[in-house]
Amino acid sequence: MKLIKSLAVATAISALAVTLSSANEDLVKKGEKIFNTKNLGNCLACHAANGKNIDGPGSMGPKLQALKYWPDEALYNKIYDPNVDNPISQMPAFGKNGWLSDGEIKAVIAYLKTID
Repeated sequence: MKLIKSLAVATAISALAVTLSSANEDLVKKGEKIFNTKNLGNCLACHAANGKNIDGPGSMGPKLQALKYWPDEALYNKIYDPNVDNPISQMPAFGKNGWLSDGEIKAVIAYLKTID
């Protein structure tokens, strides 16, 4: 009986992990689309990304690297309103200006976390 219960719990945990992984992959794909699409985030207009093959990245902003080590909150704040931490930032406030929704910013963060 204990063995069956343990197997059931392990199966449930495995199924949850697969579901979360799939959901995260979808979020990363959505974030990548926003990053690369001119009418959405258009991040590639200013940024290259370490380890990513981006067609025609801009050079106005810094090359994005090691973002997987940044806390999600710091990335969110940087996208929402970069002038809070850096008053002379040239990066637009995508969230504050209403250009990206909360969900879209979170999708971009999921993609940014894949950058080495």
